Amino acid sequence: MSVKVFIDGSSGTTGLRIADRLAQRPEIELLSISAEGRKDVNERAKVINSADLAFLCLPDAASKEVMPLLRPDVKVLDTSTAFRTDAAWDYGFPELKGQKEKIKNSDRVAVPGCYASGFISIARPLVELGLAPKDYPFSCTGISGYSGGGKKMIAAYESADRPAHSKLDAPKSYGLSLAHKHLPEMKEISGLAHTPMFVPVVCDYYCGMQVLVPLDLTLAGSTAEQVAEGIAAYYKDAATVKVHELNETLPENGLYSNAMAGTDRMELYMTVNAAGDQMMLVSLFDNLGKGSSGAAVQCMNLMLGLEETEGLRSRRARYIAVASPSVSGLVAMMTSSMFPCATRSSSGLISKSSGPTWFIGEMTPCSTW
Repeated sequence: MSVKVFIDGSSGTTGLRIADRLAQRPEIELLSISAEGRKDVNERAKVINSADLAFLCLPDAASKEVMPLLRPDVKVLDTSTAFRTDAAWDYGFPELKGQKEKIKNSDRVAVPGCYASGFISIARPLVELGLAPKDYPFSCTGISGYSGGGKKMIAAYESADRPAHSKLDAPKSYGLSLAHKHLPEMKEISGLAHTPMFVPVVCDYYCGMQVLVPLDLTLAGSTAEQVAEGIAAYYKDAATVKVHELNETLPENGLYSNAMAGTDRMELYMTVNAAGDQMMLVSLFDNLGKGSSGAAVQCMNLMLGLEETEGLRSRRARYIAVASPSVSGLVAMMTSSMFPCATRSSSGLISKSSGPTWFIGEMTPCSTW
């Protein structure tokens, strides 16, 4: 028997990615709505009320507008910031202590923000395990690909009119007024006494994210070994979070923010300085995966009593290339790693510094690959 699912806002970046993850699942029946119906909140509510579960991939105001029109027993996953600190909603980060059971039994789940996911994955266990006090002066920096900015930002970075040498070539810090929309959930879900200092940075690559949280061990009142052991134990049974050993040798002596692009996993790294009094904790993931649509599908699975990781991507996505200008009709299997100097376009184009241009499309991962 199939489960009826509706994605309200299926044309946006998050909605498209959720639909992509569900398209090949025979137990899921995706409901649709007409182009005209999408503009009518009552028509949207009617479709949602005919579903077993709905994803709201909408701006905050649109999510708040449709919610009063819905049956109380229809399961809803909201991807906006509207309900993430609402006590009537459960926070969609299953790896946090006690959260998986809440999600399983919930009809209202708020999917975490991307930057918030990275910060909370570090700060929450530190505070919860007593490895840092609630009033510790947390700060963090987040680095993201431009897909996190939505259609307008994607269009700007991928515009055919973008100059060869542009300001978009360089990383851009923003949110410098220290009022980023993810800050309320970062504070509340982590159990902090004060709002953390947070600066996000957007860069010229499509997707992938790292969130870096420095820790003064003297102020925290812990040792690096205690922190590393505590966080490893906290996530030992986590389905999608991997914790690396303290001071594990890093690939190429650092971490690339797009290393987890195309996956729905998260990896945590921890380093300590020679004096043993300062740590850097890093959460590495895909802002469109564990930071958005992957997390939403993971929560859907739990809410519907399905296997938690069904349909999630554990490895970088494969691509299929067709219609090279120089080799007509060529179809080849490849991974994005074959184009180390390439820029991927959400419209399906990869352009290299020289050579042909390829049309690509993401494929559903296959366990036999």
